[in-house]
Formats: sequence, C-alpha cells, structure tokens
Amino acid sequence: MKKITLYLTVLVFLIVNNSNYSQQNGFGLGIILGEPTGLSAKFWTSTETAIDFGLGYSFTTSNSIIDFYGDYVFHNSNMLKAEEKFTVYYGPGASLRINENNSRLGIRGVIGILWLPTGTPFDLFVEVAPIFDIIPETKFDFAGGVGGRYYFN
Repeated sequence: MKKITLYLTVLVFLIVNNSNYSQQNGFGLGIILGEPTGLSAKFWTSTETAIDFGLGYSFTTSNSIIDFYGDYVFHNSNMLKAEEKFTVYYGPGASLRINENNSRLGIRGVIGILWLPTGTPFDLFVEVAPIFDIIPETKFDFAGGVGGRYYFN
C-alpha cells in the first residue's frame, strides 16, 4: 500500500509540475481501445505534422489478428473553436494485419480529434480509419478507437 501511495504521489507531482509542457513535440506512448486495442505512439515532426503508429490485437474476428499501422498525420487547430486545445488530424497510412491463416496489407486514411490538455504531458484522442486491403485480395474495412498518450520530452 505504501508503494502505491508513493507511485501515485510521484505521478501527481510530475503532472502538476509540468505546467509548461508541450505535447506537440517529442515522442508520446500510450494505449488505444477499439479496433485494434493495443499500444499507440506518436512522433511529432513539426507543430502541425506527426507520424502516428500502433500495434494492437483485434477482437472482432474468430482468428487471432495482430494489427500494425502507421500514418503521416496533419493537424489543424483552427477547425474547432474552444477554450481547451482541440485539433483535428487526418492523413494517409498503411496497415498490416497478421492472423493464423493469412496476412493482409492495406492502405488507410485516418481522421480524428485530439485534445491537448493545457499544462500536462498527455493527449487524448478519438479516431476512425477506413482501410482498403490490397494484398492478398481487395477488401474494405474500418478501424478506430479512443486512446491517450504520455509525452517524453
């Protein structure tokens, strides 16, 4: 119990003391819940562009599926007007799905809304991504979910 209290105290201290923290640079790592469910990462290449990628597990089919994706995303902060910092992001990407019977390679597009809470090293997001598989056969599918990341600067 003492260790849990210590860990929570350190975590709260880090969050509160990072009032000048910027999520729009560096590297962020977190989770995504949805299709797929797993790890989500983002590496900012500028204040308006980033490489977004993830590794997860699909629960929607009877066969085990490991899903890896990567996107090059553009951010537009002018689309949503609010007191908090919300930005719309979109961009092209690729998807690789591996299961017991076969693997699928496809192209995807992603669109989402990102919340960058002021003074914290976190972001929260919701996204949807249509996928067009091209190998071994053509097939249309969707992915998406909600998640959050912690930024290491």
